[in-house]
Amino acid sequence: MRRQFLLYFILLTVSFASIAKPKFLVKHQRNEQNLAEIQITNQTTKALICYVAIDGHKIRFRLQPRQPSKWYRATDASFNHKNFSTWCDYLSLHPQYQLPV
Repeated sequence: MRRQFLLYFILLTVSFASIAKPKFLVKHQRNEQNLAEIQITNQTTKALICYVAIDGHKIRFRLQPRQPSKWYRATDASFNHKNFSTWCDYLSLHPQYQLPV
């Protein structure tokens, strides 16, 4: 009984940790110059730290709760949505990006 309880406790803890990623929405489009663009929308109630990368260039930014980022665009028309890389995480987990008080 004790072993079974310990097993369930471990599985429950691991399953919660695996779904603890922030929820954000990524939108892609082409602008009037036919350049690929990307926008990230924070769908949580917490601030996020994010980056958008294309062709090895990363742009880091803070994303406020329930707010979209600005549109980030590629510099060449040959890039498409598959060339963008994105990442977001809770700002509270990355103190190096928090503003000093």
